[in-house]
Amino acid sequence: MIKPIRILLQTTISTTEDDWSIIRFSLLQEYLASVKDEVGSLFEVTTRDRKSNAEGNDPVLSTLDKSDFDELWLFALDVGDGLTEKDIAGINAFRRRGGGILTTRDHQDMGCSMCGLVDIGDVHYFNTKNFDPDDSRWCRDDPYTTYISWPNYHSGANGDYQKITLVEPVHELLKNPNSPSGFIEYFPAHPHEGGIGVHPSNLNAQVIALGNSLVTGRDFNLVVAIEHYTDAHGNLLGRAIANSSFHHLVDYNWDIEKGCPTFVDELPGNGMKQEPRALEDIKTYVRNVALWLAQ
Repeated sequence: MIKPIRILLQTTISTTEDDWSIIRFSLLQEYLASVKDEVGSLFEVTTRDRKSNAEGNDPVLSTLDKSDFDELWLFALDVGDGLTEKDIAGINAFRRRGGGILTTRDHQDMGCSMCGLVDIGDVHYFNTKNFDPDDSRWCRDDPYTTYISWPNYHSGANGDYQKITLVEPVHELLKNPNSPSGFIEYFPAHPHEGGIGVHPSNLNAQVIALGNSLVTGRDFNLVVAIEHYTDAHGNLLGRAIANSSFHHLVDYNWDIEKGCPTFVDELPGNGMKQEPRALEDIKTYVRNVALWLAQ
């Protein structure tokens, strides 16, 4: 019997009821656990928030290369203190032994603890670290939530969907045989998505999808895919993906009735409920990601 793909869904914050703790990704967990083929479940899912041992390191992330996980889906929700040097070393070693990694964060400096991750730290842009090389983007895109600074692309209200632009040739992660077009067309929207991108010299990574700001009309990078490659030490690194916002995958943006932390003060929309294809598309993307990272 073929073993299911073992996926760790992990945040970089400790368990806090009034925050984006891992419990708020329950619909993602439930969907992944529900995916089956003729043999059985395709994915075995473990969920956890950050915990610290006596040395201050996360006992799972700092030894991730020694675990039996095949994939890490890292929701970097901190503002710089979510990963220690040993955590970063464990995650990098995990990828060097072929582990697949999805990373996602959000606006401004959220998730900047990831800067030390091989390749992944380079494709995430922040307000005070690893700046977007295009300095014309060093400005606020979302004008409504004024206490949040750049990058903060406004793709729509939480609870609504955004129409995405696919980069040609269309990547396999964005194919949906059940869609009229054959491709994923919708992602959940968010008022202030983060910044990601690829340096032209990086031949192993590519932007595969774009969002569009409803405020400025400006395109922004939505998804970056990083392929396998062999490093200078002969390690075949696992695949990796960067999403511009964790709101693509959190409960509240799939179903606003699931609720959100009290500090979220933007009014939500109901587009995801009005357009069933939007939820179908993001679930298809999730399935595609889980299979692609394991290859």
